[in-house]
Parts: sequence; structure tokens; C-alpha cells
Amino acid sequence: MIKTLSRCIGESKRDSILTPVFAALEVVMEVLIPFVTAAIIDQGIEAGDMNRVVLYGAIMLVLAFLSLFFGVQAGRYAASASTGFACNLRDAMYENIQTFSFSNIDKFSTAGLITRMTTDVTNLQNAYQMLLRIAVRAPLMLLFSMAMCFVINVQLSLIFLAALVFLGIVLFSIACRAMPVFDEVFRRYDDLNASTQENISAIRVVKAFVRENYEDKKFSRAAEQLYRLFVKAESILAFNNPVMMLTVYACIIALSWFGAHNIVAGTLTTGNLTSLFSYVISMMMSLMMLSMIFVMISMSVASARRIAEVLNETADLSEPQQAVQEVADGSIDFNHVSFSYRKGSGEDALRDIDVHIRSGETIGIIGGTGCGKSSFVSLISRLYDVTEGAVLVGGRDVREYDMEVLRNQVSVVLQKNVLFSGTILDNLRWGKEDATLEECRRVCAQACADEFIERMPKQYDTWIEQGGSNVSGGQRQRLCIARALLKKPKVLILDDSTSAVDTATDAKIRKAFAEEIPDTTKLIISQRISSIEHADRILVLEDGRVDGFDTHENLLRTNRIYREIYQAQMQGGGDFDQPA
Repeated sequence: MIKTLSRCIGESKRDSILTPVFAALEVVMEVLIPFVTAAIIDQGIEAGDMNRVVLYGAIMLVLAFLSLFFGVQAGRYAASASTGFACNLRDAMYENIQTFSFSNIDKFSTAGLITRMTTDVTNLQNAYQMLLRIAVRAPLMLLFSMAMCFVINVQLSLIFLAALVFLGIVLFSIACRAMPVFDEVFRRYDDLNASTQENISAIRVVKAFVRENYEDKKFSRAAEQLYRLFVKAESILAFNNPVMMLTVYACIIALSWFGAHNIVAGTLTTGNLTSLFSYVISMMMSLMMLSMIFVMISMSVASARRIAEVLNETADLSEPQQAVQEVADGSIDFNHVSFSYRKGSGEDALRDIDVHIRSGETIGIIGGTGCGKSSFVSLISRLYDVTEGAVLVGGRDVREYDMEVLRNQVSVVLQKNVLFSGTILDNLRWGKEDATLEECRRVCAQACADEFIERMPKQYDTWIEQGGSNVSGGQRQRLCIARALLKKPKVLILDDSTSAVDTATDAKIRKAFAEEIPDTTKLIISQRISSIEHADRILVLEDGRVDGFDTHENLLRTNRIYREIYQAQMQGGGDFDQPA
């Protein structure tokens, strides 16, 4: 874990080295000040020598200014190093997430990834800043102060040594009890973020079904669980300060008692006792800072572990060593393919699929909910790898292709249409970065999106809100189809992506496809017979298996499932906007 995280220090190495250097110099200056104070008292005030008072006073002033300067520099470099480290962590996590396949993403919830990139990274940033400065300053101050105490009086220094051993044992036991609780705390953060994300993204449904109170209660339960865990963790850590103050006051009382006896006996001067008091306060403050570090480490170890999980996650889909760089054509072959989302679970989404599609064909895909339609098309662009068998595109196994090359030639309009904040042109150019306005107009005409774009005041410069919330479902679908067409793919997959458009528009889109991209293989998933009945062939899936693969007319005669769907739709009055 430490090795993984340390790789993200990157360009902050220089600041990470300078911070402890300046912190150490600051400590040296502070440790020398009580020593000079003792000299002022013993050699100046008690001896009545004002020249020595002025000399040692000037030295103290210089030491104080140097301590201030080194402290400011340590703080500045610590802030720079920790923020750079946090920035690199987020960049590294985000970059690694972009390489994940769908199966990798399935391991982490969206809320969990967001928590890792926000709360967890912030915890680690604070801990890193503290480690660079306080974790160097506190131990050095402790060691130097202890060394000066032994120089002044060995017997009295044993008091501090006993206190250190006692505190070390107590702090270690507190940290060991707190760490498992913080592990659970950050898992609960995921639940809280998931509840918030789900509620906001589905706010229209929540309000439509008047479920605000239910959602409030669900969020309150998650917040209450987090509250109780934090109270438990903080209750354990609350022992830090009482134990620390008990030790500090015990040391002061013991030092006062035994120091007074030594002064009376003539084995200790007043100046030395004053220095010892300064050093004991410095040591106790150092111990308090160390206890703060223990608290921060208790919190940050859990966060560090969660971040390392994302950074160490390797993509399930790997690029072949000698990747194929060109897709010959749009032919698709499923050679006895079986697929499971969880390998070894025995729950196959697809079973023994043996289907062969010629380049340029239009294939309709139909079947009940959960029959494997989306799983079938996901394998073509290698969003997942097959469990058994092989999927071929252009005569080559999809695992032999460079994934970027394959996905540029297999364009997918997913079931869930996603638009990003930006103009219509910005969204269209996801399909082709350097697409001209004329190219965008052409594909929008093919997808029948030009009809509503031309009516907008700013047309192609119209701003799309996040998620496409300011356009209708049908408009989102047509923009996504146009975006996919810009790639000029050899295979175009429409995963139920015309469900929100009327039948007339659907027919126009299909006609445009036939005329404009005749050589592109088109796979159309739909629940409407009217959307696929004119396809060259229709694939009927049932429970992850091929139940039929033929033309519309032949399936009506030979396939029970297809005939039942057709009769249900036709006898029920046809599609919603088409007369029976």
C-alpha cells in the first residue's frame, strides 16, 4: 500500500524533502532557547552581570527569529507537498478508472469511487501534511529536549523517560482500538453518498410517487449509522487528552518536588530547573502532537487502503501484444459463446450463442426483459470478455484488436442515453473530435435530430445541461444516434435507442440508415415489432439462448415467442402512435 501511494508523490518530492529539513532546523532553534535562558539566569541575573544578560538576550532574539523563519518555510513546503500529493492521487485514480472494463467498475459502486476521490483523498492529504511537518518536528523535539534534560540532570530526566513509556503504551492501545472503527466509518460514507446520488438522479420519480418522506428516512438511517460510528471512534480517541494532561501535570509536580530538593542540596541551579520546566513542556507538547498524529493515522489508514484498492485494480480486459489495427468489415460471428457477469458463478447471461451476421446486414434483436439482448451486443465491442467461445468482428477475434480501433469501428448507442454538459456540437463531437459543422448537420439529418435542432434559437450552439435534462427523451436518443454515426462505423448497435421516438420518426431513421450507410452492419434492439420487422433477419433471444434467427415472415410461421409478441402488439392496437 505504501509503495503504491508513494508513486503519487511525483513532482512534490522536492517539497516533501525540504519540509522535514526546515522542521528540523526549527526544532534545533527552539531547543537552544531554554538553554540560553538558563545561562541568562545563572550567569547574568544571579551574577549581576548585565552585559551577559544583553548578550544572551540578543542570542535568544536571533534564535527566535530563525525558528520563526524555518517554521514558516516548513509550513509552506508542507502545504505545497500535500496538495500536490492529493492532486496526483486523484489524477492517478481517475486515469486508472478510465482503463476499467465494465466488470471492474461493477466491483466499486459509483458512490464508493466518489468517496475515495473526495473524502478519502482529503484525509490522506491532511495526514501527509501532518506527517511531513509534525511527525518530524514532534519526535525531534522530544529527542532533543530529552537529550538536553540528560545534559542538565540525569536523575530528574528519568521522570520524563518513565512518562514517555507510559504514554507510548496508552497511545498505541488507543490507536489499535480506533482503526477498525474508522474502517467501518468510511464504508458507511459510501452508503450515505449512494443514497444522496440515487435520490438526486431520480428526483423526478421521487416527487412523482410522493416518496420524499421515505427517502428522508432512508437518508437519516444512513446518517445515523455514520453518526454512531463516529461517536464510537471519537469516544475511544477522547482518552488521548485526559491521559496526556495527567502525565504532563504528574511530570511537573514530580519535577518541582525533586528539583526543589536538588536546589536546596546545591546539586541544581535555579536556571537549570527553569530550563527543565521548559523542556518538560516541550516534550509534553511533542507527545500531544504525536497523539494527534495517531488520531490522523487511525483515520487515514482506512482511507489509504481504499485508495490503494483503486490504484492497484488492473483492468480485466488487456490489450494484446501485437494488436490488430484495422477492422476489415462489419461481419460478426458468435462461435458457441457463453457469458457470465460473475465467472464461476454458474449464472450465465448467454448460453451457447452460435450466430453469424454478414457485413452490411440489418439485424433486429428482440426478446423478453433479462433475456440477454444488451449482454449480446456488449460482447461485440468488447465491453466484456466471453466466458466460453469467441466473438469475431471482421473475421478476427475481438480479443486480437486494439480496443480503441475496435470501438471506433463498433459504434454503440446504449440503452441509457447520456449527454454531457456543453453545446449540441460539443456532444456530437464525442463521435469525432474534428467534425465540421456540415458533417454534424449530415448525421443529424440521418438521425432525424435536425428537425428539433433547427427550431432552437441557437441551433447547434444550444447548451445541453448535465445529463441532457433540458431536452426530451426522444431528442436525447436522436442526438446519441447522430453522435454514433459521426464515427462512420462498420458496425452500428442501437440498444433500444429509439424507444422514446414515435413510429414515423423511427421509420425515417431506418430509411436514412438504409440509404446513407448501406455497408454498415446495423443491430437494432427493440421491443417494438415495427422497429425491426423490415430488418434482413431477426434474432429472438429467450433466457440467454437463441430461440430463433430468421426473417420476419419466417419467424411468424415458425417461432412461437415472436408470433406471440407480434399478436400481442397488433391485437392490442399496434404501437402507441400507429393505428392497428
